[in-house]
Amino acid sequence: MSTAHTRNPNVREVVVTGIGLALPGAATYGDLLGPLPVVGGFDPATRLIGRKLRHKDRASRLALRAVESALLDADLTDADATFTGAADATAVVVSTNLGNADSVCEAVDTIAREGVRGLSPLGLPQTSSNVIAGWVAIRYGLRGPNLTVCNGVTSGLDALASARNLIVAGRAEAAVVVGVEPAGDVTTKMLGEQSTDAAVAVVLEPADAAASRGARPRTTIARYARARDLAAALAAAGMAQGESVGLWLGDETGAAAGLLLAATRRIDLEDQLGPLSGALGVLQCAAAAAHLESGLAGNVLATAGGPRHDAAAAVLLTP
Repeated sequence: MSTAHTRNPNVREVVVTGIGLALPGAATYGDLLGPLPVVGGFDPATRLIGRKLRHKDRASRLALRAVESALLDADLTDADATFTGAADATAVVVSTNLGNADSVCEAVDTIAREGVRGLSPLGLPQTSSNVIAGWVAIRYGLRGPNLTVCNGVTSGLDALASARNLIVAGRAEAAVVVGVEPAGDVTTKMLGEQSTDAAVAVVLEPADAAASRGARPRTTIARYARARDLAAALAAAGMAQGESVGLWLGDETGAAAGLLLAATRRIDLEDQLGPLSGALGVLQCAAAAAHLESGLAGNVLATAGGPRHDAAAAVLLTP
């Protein structure tokens, strides 16, 4: 079974108007075009502290830093970092697979040692599966739909599609999409390898609304599909056999290289930055925007999943 979305002339076009990173290996989203990592990227030791970040789990702190930059980039905050958009109609969609696992494990260990009386009321909110999206909404007063996507390797691309669907369906007038995974002993143990601090946020808006406020569109979310494997996802997304794109963001082990022209440039962000999990798809969106803004020819295809996973997803991004 597959899910797909293709361009319909009667459906509102949804564009990216803001991008923010909290990623040690990249200073700006333009750096995602490589080579990575770069010197001068996000420093967790100095950027994840401060009064407004107290009593928050590591993933939420990373997400808040990325969102802060994305909203500024989209010109949706004022000099006091107050949100200036339509707060009642702005959604928050977070993609994370291991986001608050450290908080949950800590709470379980505390209960095992001391019983429930050993738990701190300040720490309990961090055990909610939607805590990251909740903190982003609270910080900026965003009262639109609020959800977390936890779909494994396709999670980031699925979150982009979910946010786009909220806008097209009229459930939201804008959306902040966050992909975030924290580094730490718990995530490293669960992944079986050194984890990566990674957070990226993108702001989605209808193209007409963005134009009316003078916002600069970076890329359009054009086609999306999720299926049992990458070949099926590409077919469901309307990617024809041999169709050319300017940039393919994905892992070549997906075994679908034959569907694209050999001349296509390919970037595997995880190969350069390490495991990205739920942050991958949203980072791919940011890299696509960098490619399209640089004037390079061709659309961008972002893919995730393949033979080693239970599903695959594909998103086509256009100027």
